[in-house]
Amino acid sequence: MKTKLFLLLISIICIAGYSQVVITNPNFSLGTTGRIGVGLSPNGEGNMWKPLNLSGQGSLGGRMEQTDYVDILPAIHFTPKIMDKDSTNVTFQIRLGMYSANGQFVGNVSSRSNGGLTFILPEAFVEARNIMGSKWSAWAGARFRRYDDIHISDYFYFDDHSAQGFGVSHKNTELTMLMPASADSTNVYPYNYEITVAGATNPAIRQRMVWIGEHSIHLKNASILKLLGEFHYVSANSKEASKVYAADKGWVVGAKYNNAFKTKLPGSFNQLSARYGVGIANGGDNGNTFTWATYGAPDEDGKYKNAYSFTMVEHFLLNLSQKFSINGYGVFTKSKGGSSSTNTDEYFNGNQLYNQKTDFVVGFRSFYYITKWLHLIEEVHYAVRKDGDNPDANMWKFSFAPTIVPLGKKDPWSRPHLRLVYTLAHYNDYARDHNYSPYLQVNQKSWGSYVGVKTEWWLF
Repeated sequence: MKTKLFLLLISIICIAGYSQVVITNPNFSLGTTGRIGVGLSPNGEGNMWKPLNLSGQGSLGGRMEQTDYVDILPAIHFTPKIMDKDSTNVTFQIRLGMYSANGQFVGNVSSRSNGGLTFILPEAFVEARNIMGSKWSAWAGARFRRYDDIHISDYFYFDDHSAQGFGVSHKNTELTMLMPASADSTNVYPYNYEITVAGATNPAIRQRMVWIGEHSIHLKNASILKLLGEFHYVSANSKEASKVYAADKGWVVGAKYNNAFKTKLPGSFNQLSARYGVGIANGGDNGNTFTWATYGAPDEDGKYKNAYSFTMVEHFLLNLSQKFSINGYGVFTKSKGGSSSTNTDEYFNGNQLYNQKTDFVVGFRSFYYITKWLHLIEEVHYAVRKDGDNPDANMWKFSFAPTIVPLGKKDPWSRPHLRLVYTLAHYNDYARDHNYSPYLQVNQKSWGSYVGVKTEWWLF
């Protein structure tokens, strides 16, 4: 009797559990992006693959050899009809990201055995567009709020405002408030410190606040000029804290021009942008462009009053014929921290940081359409990194990738891709001798190589 009751109870629980996961909302969507594959370095230690790009530049210089990652984007959409006006579009979206800092994480491995699997939730937000048929929109939460990117290098330049916050927009004007911070009280400076209240010592966070204004001007021939302004502020903490930090601020101005070209195949464009940030808003390093990720060391007062960063980006796509397209880019960045040093200086935690850097990267990807489903992709990149007073570290990188495009489109953006990739990189003596890439940190050689089979996709 007890056994029958137990089985009945289990059946009821299973039925109840099943009923809770049945999706009845017809406006549910599921998107995904990612790259997965296998590869090796024929001339590397143990043939093990390591990233070839210069340290401090992230994926700038190409990402044919990028490590695996997967993003999953479930979303729920509501589009009620209101008084015969345009629908209000309401979306709730989250993004679950999975990647590994230590090689493979799919297949016959686990997070425990691999030791590097990371789960992130970079997006969870609600957005309402065209509220009650008006030109007003609003959102709140955490999101990947970013626009144009150099896809070759996964470089979201100029207006990557990915963080937690809220915003409103009307027609072509957007106002945003971001509050990026970290709850990691052991590693992130200068935002975290300890405070003792009533005999108890607990961690506290100095909250950075970022106010952003953006306005797009639509010109003739589908051209768009976008203007950007930002103001950053972080408050002081009390003198009773374990470490005392002064209040600090910064600001950003910039402009981006998008121009569409008419070519035999549609989709050609040219994009040109320039951005200048000062104070604590001089961020942007290691392939990221977040202005709130302050670069360099502080001055004697623990502030970034004299810090600055200037970035200029050129990006174009030319669909020249039914057989050939070329996608090219150039990135120049010059940054300095708050210290007067042109080389290194002490950071808040006592470490020595470079207080000045210059990045310069140019490259292109060409597409030769043998058939609609077989494309030959070639890439060439030249990258230079100068930290402080050091000599230039530079790299040339060449990639060749016969690619299967199963959707059968002569289009640089058609996905998924299945690629056979061969990459060869050459470093100058300074880069080689000072281990200026993850590859060089285990292989101190002038040449680096990679051979692999990769897939890249995005489905929305």
